[in-house]
Amino acid sequence: MNVRSSGQPIRLLTALALAVAVCAVSSSGPLIAFAAAPALAVAFWRNGLAAVALTPVAAGPRRGEVRAAIRGSHRRAGVFCLLAGVALAAHFATWMPSVQLGTVATSTALVATQPVWQGLIAAWQGRRPSTASWIGIVLAVAGAAWATGADVGVSGQAVLADVLALAGAIFAAVYTALGEQARAALSTTTYTWICYGVCALLLLAGCLVAGIRLTGYDRDTWAAILALVVGAQLLGHSMFNYALQHTSATTVSVLILLEVPGAALLAWLWLGQSPRSGALPGLALLVAGVAVVILGAARQTRAAPALADESLPT
Repeated sequence: MNVRSSGQPIRLLTALALAVAVCAVSSSGPLIAFAAAPALAVAFWRNGLAAVALTPVAAGPRRGEVRAAIRGSHRRAGVFCLLAGVALAAHFATWMPSVQLGTVATSTALVATQPVWQGLIAAWQGRRPSTASWIGIVLAVAGAAWATGADVGVSGQAVLADVLALAGAIFAAVYTALGEQARAALSTTTYTWICYGVCALLLLAGCLVAGIRLTGYDRDTWAAILALVVGAQLLGHSMFNYALQHTSATTVSVLILLEVPGAALLAWLWLGQSPRSGALPGLALLVAGVAVVILGAARQTRAAPALADESLPT
């Protein structure tokens, strides 16, 4: 029997890949909160080790493509890769500190507004969002305002964490928009290797300027950093890319939102970190709004690769 024509094994493997990917990215926030190391240092090691892991492929089978991106026929795409790496560094430099300053649940939910900002970027570029997308944007913004307002009465640090998470979402949207341009000419591996490398170098410079130590952590912290690299950074990204070959980008985009309750559940079970009750309605409204944005964009374009294909392994 033709396995592909029967469809069942493909659906099973795709569902398994999506389950693994959601679990992998859901672990990101709790692992960052758990790590006894400065957020910028964790961000550097996360991207630096991921770039090292991809180097054998980039320097081997993809060597010609990398050369073309640096000084060959794909130099324009290479420039977009560099710019995307800058945006990715800004994303990690804002979102990862927000996880350590606030709660995993709120920071993860606020950074999940990335598709909202992508919709606004598309509108700025002249691609008018659908009515459903605008409704979703309004709902998501209202939910974010509700959640942040609930933190006003908690502490200034909680509000700062919310602002940093929203900034992280905006930078993630910029990263995705730039990556869309680069991916038109480059493979995922080449694009990702250059982005992670540029991102790691910028984060390293930031750590050196700020005097942040990069070593001397305990064993548990190193284990958390390695889990971030293997799980959220590499495994989650790879599994989502695999799933995109067998299911719609819209499905993947919506399922990525399961990271929000997944991260909150892990933070509660593992770290004893409960979401603030006053913020929960806002977080639910935010996630619902983002889902509406994704579905509205998909209905308008019939496929929304920019909203899913390069979603960050947060």
